[in-house]
Amino acid sequence: MRVALLGPVAWRTPPHHYGPWEQVTGLLAEGLASRGVDVTLFATLDSVTSAQLDGVCPRGYADDPDMDGRVWEAMHVAYALGRSAQFDLVHSHLDWLPLAFAEHCRAPLLTTVHGFSGAGILPAYARARSSYVSISDADRAPELDYLATVQHGVDLTGLPFTPDAGPGLAAFGRIHPDKGTHTAIEIARLAGRPLTICGIVQDERYFAEQVAPHIDGDQVIFLGSVGPRRRAEVLGASTALLHPIAFDEPFGLSVVESMACGTPVVAYARGSMPEVVDDGVTGFLVHTVEEAVDAVTRAAGLDREGCRARAQQRFSADRMVTDYLAVYDHLLHS
Repeated sequence: MRVALLGPVAWRTPPHHYGPWEQVTGLLAEGLASRGVDVTLFATLDSVTSAQLDGVCPRGYADDPDMDGRVWEAMHVAYALGRSAQFDLVHSHLDWLPLAFAEHCRAPLLTTVHGFSGAGILPAYARARSSYVSISDADRAPELDYLATVQHGVDLTGLPFTPDAGPGLAAFGRIHPDKGTHTAIEIARLAGRPLTICGIVQDERYFAEQVAPHIDGDQVIFLGSVGPRRRAEVLGASTALLHPIAFDEPFGLSVVESMACGTPVVAYARGSMPEVVDDGVTGFLVHTVEEAVDAVTRAAGLDREGCRARAQQRFSADRMVTDYLAVYDHLLHS
């Protein structure tokens, strides 16, 4: 089987720091290649992979202010689709842009929908000659037909189990109102525990007005965007991960990464969270700040080994690869 993985090009694959779509695409490329699949990863040319690497973008456009992301992403898609006749399947992990040119794809096109940035992009999905995979049942659009739901997997080897947690809490993700960073600060304050925040600042005004005033280097620590090793260290050392999201999140990689380290999650029960968090095993689902504060105390008593074991069972990269191979087989032979 010859598979083209059409990856995003905002960042390198795998990303140095932030880049969830790049992270998932890179893990899938590695897993498929290890199973003997002939994989070509279309990504930035500084990407690192055991698959064949191809593309036109020298590096991630989000890392270079001189690169226009619209231009480089369009050239990236055009180049990959120009080679599409050489593959049995093209699997896209990009947003809507490849769908606008799906008629130029000379192989069956499969698109993993990592999330919808808005209702305005749905016509590109509804009209395109593509099959779709969702990353959670909660993130399915009623206008589309889906072959399957394939939840993300993570690299468990890079997320070592930490049996003994410290007293602090963690909040991971882009600094944006959607992620509820300010709510995490309030929960930690009421719980009487220090909070470490990690993530890129996506909304500068929000950060300046609702997050930065609370950062004191003691009770609230801000580390910015951190790489995989530091991410695992912070998560593993925490009593719980706070995830008080203010939107219907499609998945939430940091939630799974935390559970893999043995650290339970206190998450608002929105979007995919009821599918990802096993209530009372890998964390607790809540609806208010008050419920979250109470859940922090209960999370401290959860079995961290059990949390790790459930994450291994449900969210390994190997499981994700197996699921995608089943989708490929169905698409090519049904």
